[in-house]
Amino acid sequence: MTDRPATPILDRVHLPSDMKGLTDRELRQLADELRAETISAVSVTGGHLGAGLGVVELTVALHAVFDAPRDKIIWDVGHQSYPHKILTGRRDRIRTLRMKDGLSGFTKRSESAYDPFGAAHSSTSISAALGFAVARDLGVNTGDAVAVIGDGSMSAGMAFEALNNAGHLKKRLFVILNDNDMSIAPPVGALSAYLSRLYAGAPFQDLREAAKGAVSLLPGPLQEGARRAKEMIKGLTIGGTLFEELGFDYVGPIDGHDLDQLLPVLRMARSRARGPVLIHAITKKGKGYPPAERAADKGHATAKFDVVTGVQKKAPSNAPSYTKVFAESLISEAGRDDRIVAITAAMPDGTGLNLFAERFPKRCFDVGIAEQHAVTFAAGLAAAGLKPFCALYSTFLQRGYDQVVHDVAIQRLPVRFAIDRAGLVGADGATHAGAFDIAFLANLPDMVLMAAADEAELVHMVATAAAIDDRPSAFRFPRGEGVGVEMPERGTPLEIGRGRIVAEGGRVAILSFGTRLAEVLKARESLAARGLAPTVADARFAKPLDRDLILQLAREHEALITVEEGAIGGFGSHVAQLLADEGIFDRGFKFRSMVLPDTFIDQASPEDMYATAGMNAPQIEAKVLEVLGVALVAGKRA
Repeated sequence: MTDRPATPILDRVHLPSDMKGLTDRELRQLADELRAETISAVSVTGGHLGAGLGVVELTVALHAVFDAPRDKIIWDVGHQSYPHKILTGRRDRIRTLRMKDGLSGFTKRSESAYDPFGAAHSSTSISAALGFAVARDLGVNTGDAVAVIGDGSMSAGMAFEALNNAGHLKKRLFVILNDNDMSIAPPVGALSAYLSRLYAGAPFQDLREAAKGAVSLLPGPLQEGARRAKEMIKGLTIGGTLFEELGFDYVGPIDGHDLDQLLPVLRMARSRARGPVLIHAITKKGKGYPPAERAADKGHATAKFDVVTGVQKKAPSNAPSYTKVFAESLISEAGRDDRIVAITAAMPDGTGLNLFAERFPKRCFDVGIAEQHAVTFAAGLAAAGLKPFCALYSTFLQRGYDQVVHDVAIQRLPVRFAIDRAGLVGADGATHAGAFDIAFLANLPDMVLMAAADEAELVHMVATAAAIDDRPSAFRFPRGEGVGVEMPERGTPLEIGRGRIVAEGGRVAILSFGTRLAEVLKARESLAARGLAPTVADARFAKPLDRDLILQLAREHEALITVEEGAIGGFGSHVAQLLADEGIFDRGFKFRSMVLPDTFIDQASPEDMYATAGMNAPQIEAKVLEVLGVALVAGKRA
């Protein structure tokens, strides 16, 4: 008679409360099963793999020791939250990650009580955790607050603002520094170097004893990291570390993959802490899955993949990505002008500047997760006479908006903003949508704001930005592949503030700003079959507006429709202001503006998201018919 195989422990854990009766040995087995489940799920959905694999043991330890959801566990960014989702009642939906109507790829308050604070941008966790800690001490019925923040996220000024305030308030608060020596790109800067050599005992004696000898227990590669982590900072009057000087009890480093270290340290911290405590855990991004461990980005973001080989299943494309077109165009311009420099904030691969850095390593700067600094650093470069291109995702440029206004625009400095991921981006959902940059940049005096209709136009806009020496400029382009147009050998600077007529028609004119132009042309084909072919124009510029083109379209047509991949208050609003100022509406002229709706759109494919937004070809066609008063019956013109 053979023994039946034991039921996997993960099958018995539906919520963190189910972990309370498990032995430490069972928790170690649970971690192994959780890692395998995470790999299996992401192989089906694609997504952020490496960060989650790096915190599997930490996730198990936190949920075993703390009492979520009363205790608030806050994951910075949320890339690493997949194992947390599996343990908090969402395992049955984990294979819907980042899909339409599925689980978010980040923590999300509306998704679960175990996600006390939504995140998808970095460096917010300590501020949020301090808010929960203060609320607790003011009588709110909540428990401990735990912020889990990576060393890459610690490079942002906001994290240090929060640390400084937390140390001042002396509230009981736990910060777990997940030090994997890796954010999305390898971390940069003095802070990363400091963490690499940091090791100090904390005045919190019981915690120090719990972590004593941690270095000798670290596996080979991490042991070397801990040796480099010996305290080397001298000249501080008291204590021994930056964190202690900020008012935190510091414990570490400990092996973030060893539950025999994590569990006693967390238990001791929870039972003895009176004020803020920082626990420094050394981890390995992609831990336990060789293809991720070998990858340059440690499996940060993957498409669907084969679990055995790690080979990703990417759909073939005949068109280059907009990001690659931008990078190659900038390299071309920089080859002819040695004043061109490039700046990014921890996204060299995502923005294509890794290619620029290979060609011009001394002229490319990755400043870490520090968008505010990136913008003002670029402003300083411009003030010194260089030609900086600051390449940021639209969603991350938001983080540096005050610097765009105060340090760039007011001083009229020629910083060139290359805005990647403009519009709706798909699986990352609302937190990463590039919805607002048109509105917040077009409002700035003397800003030149462009949007590429296709990849060839992007080449020309890079050249245009390089040629603008007297004011700031920006050009935006979406995620993904171009439309497959013929590419120019090199970019030709465009005339500032001039659009172009793409197709002549009658009655209605459609003025597109950005890559919806392809959908506009599809709608025009369908309308032409009905005998209602509209005129189609590509605005190219939202600032300055092409007044002559817009007023010509208004004179020659019954109606004008603008289309843009941005929120209310952007291109269409500026066109409407011009038409109103010129008295065009006084003669009964019809105007409609197609923009992203006044709501946050959850993750789906970009096509589905634009359908939800009402901005694909069928909706554009319907808008033309509506403005002309033509009804559709069963898909046909009545």
